Amino acid sequence: MATVLDKELKRQVTVEGADYTVALHPEGFRLTGKGKRKPEVELRWSDLLNGEAALAAALNASVSQKQPAPERTGKPAPTKRVR
Repeated sequence: MATVLDKELKRQVTVEGADYTVALHPEGFRLTGKGKRKPEVELRWSDLLNGEAALAAALNASVSQKQPAPERTGKPAPTKRVR
């Protein structure tokens, strides 16, 4: 007989050398980088079961992607002249 998941359960896992915290709770699960507050992946069990997990994971990944910083050439930015 399996134990009912009625409260959050946290465990640490290492993936490709990086530490993460996995939190399982009755509504779903979260995968958060060790020492971070914002989850990298968060899925509800219902999304996983009805096939929307891939869509939700892709959406979370696209929203959380960091925009690349503009390249710095060492020159000051051109100023706009006002006449």
